[in-house]
Amino acid sequence: MTGNHKGSWTIITILVIVVAAGLGVYYYYFHAKPTQEAPIEPPAVQKPPQAAEEIPPAVPPQKPVGEATPMVPAELNQSDEPVREWTKTLSPHPQFAEWLRNKNMIRRITAAVVNMAEGQSPKAHLNFLSPPLPFSVVKKEEGLYLDPKSYNRYNLVAEVFASLDAQGSVRVYKAFYKLFQTAYVDLGYPDRDFQDNVFRAIKVMLHAPVVEGEIEVEEGIVSYRMVDDHLEDLNEVQKHLIRMGPQNTQKIQAKLREMALALKLPENQLPKTKIYSINPK
Repeated sequence: MTGNHKGSWTIITILVIVVAAGLGVYYYYFHAKPTQEAPIEPPAVQKPPQAAEEIPPAVPPQKPVGEATPMVPAELNQSDEPVREWTKTLSPHPQFAEWLRNKNMIRRITAAVVNMAEGQSPKAHLNFLSPPLPFSVVKKEEGLYLDPKSYNRYNLVAEVFASLDAQGSVRVYKAFYKLFQTAYVDLGYPDRDFQDNVFRAIKVMLHAPVVEGEIEVEEGIVSYRMVDDHLEDLNEVQKHLIRMGPQNTQKIQAKLREMALALKLPENQLPKTKIYSINPK
């Protein structure tokens, strides 16, 4: 497990909030609450271009009957307020509107998606959220285990994410796609398509197993790590999903799957749900 031992940063995926493909995933930290926004920097690792999949064109959304459609700005530095206007009706949950008040959302989400597509933590770009309760473990005679009560810290995230209108989210994503692509180019990818990263990030998250049973951990030099090598060897994004607990993981993955299908990603290209059962000692 990554992070500081006293409260490693644990991240969860969700900011699919603004981007349709359900990504821009943000992460919670185990206990440390950031006091300043981290700068938006290019992802740490850049891999060579991969073959692009067949993707649907990014087309503007249809204007709702009887309602004025907010304008999509031409410049990234003018996009925050239009993004809020376009996305405010995607979920009835009041917390959703609070998250949308953060600045530079398109740049943040773009950088986070690129990180997630590589299986890396996007915490540097989405550090404006922190969990209401500290991370905890349970000590038993046979060892240390993740405290199942810690899963409840992510209930709000899973609830808000599950409440999103998938079709509406896709319309927003397509409407702002050119700005996402601009932000992607600004990160140093002039000849690649941002939507490839969206699909890759979705697949990374859908590959995370739904873990049934108690997860044993052990103390490392600076953090806890999972004793089960199969789980510990997963990438950062997948391990963060596991820390949300099986029920929340399933909610997140179900909505991601719904959004991927709304984006016309063929169902046979989506990883199937994997149940990973841990046998008690």
